[in-house]
Amino acid sequence: MIFIKVNETMDQKKRNFQKELEEVIERIDKDNPPSLLLHSCCGPCSSYCLEYLSEYFKITVLYYNPNIYPPEEFEIRAKEQEKFIEQFPAKNKITYILGEYNPEEFYDMAKGLEDLPEGETRCFKCYRQRLEKAADLAQKQGFDYFTTTLSISPLKRADKINEIGEELSLIYNVKHLPSDFKKKNGYKRSTELSKEYNMYRQDYCGCEFSYKARHPEN
Repeated sequence: MIFIKVNETMDQKKRNFQKELEEVIERIDKDNPPSLLLHSCCGPCSSYCLEYLSEYFKITVLYYNPNIYPPEEFEIRAKEQEKFIEQFPAKNKITYILGEYNPEEFYDMAKGLEDLPEGETRCFKCYRQRLEKAADLAQKQGFDYFTTTLSISPLKRADKINEIGEELSLIYNVKHLPSDFKKKNGYKRSTELSKEYNMYRQDYCGCEFSYKARHPEN
């Protein structure tokens, strides 16, 4: 694995990634929208992202989440994602890729980090695992950009997500689209869309560790 350190002259936490995204959008030719591979963690989180971005990009959603526990939860979320894409009236057609579900990939990555609390190193490595799959696929299939829905969650660190995306952009030679989708009431809008489309909305992030933290009685 190659790691490239991005320019850290500006503190990641002080950057306005929503403004950076808007600056990218301002340069887009709406008559010839660029292609975007959007990694999605789930349908509800993707809802606002797709509503917002589909006006400016030709989007393919990649549902790749080996962290999801248990397997039946993976299936529920995957089906909700596909259903939303089919129902949502996007300006530019949205396509869908269902990634392979191999939870051993996640457990191998998380080995030795099982006891860490949510929001620390294990989570950052999980961001990277999923973003790297998106970057690799975007490079292989010739997408103009890649990004993830993860930054819509108030519990996810946009600075780390974008830092990882920028590192992978250099490694895979494909542009990373900056994001902090929770901004401008993005998270609130995702909850509204979830209700509007009667979507299943989970109460934990996805992995076994987050499930047990949320449901200690199980």
